[in-house]
Amino acid sequence: MALFKKRTVGKPGEWYYCLQHKKVEEGPECPAKDRFGPYATREEAEHAMETARERNLQWENDPKWHDVPEGEDTNG
Repeated sequence: MALFKKRTVGKPGEWYYCLQHKKVEEGPECPAKDRFGPYATREEAEHAMETARERNLQWENDPKWHDVPEGEDTNG
């Protein structure tokens, strides 16, 4: 056992969606790299993948995200 190993302890009322196990957890059970959250409710955590998909679409279509000045050709 590692001397300084920190155990992830969940807090009641914080909800996470585990990407590895594809399930909702109350308090973080899995490593941070494998989860979305925290969410305020179980229902929000259940919809984590939908929320991520919607945010990705917004981000990809955000005109402020593309750093190319207007009128400049990116095809080189």
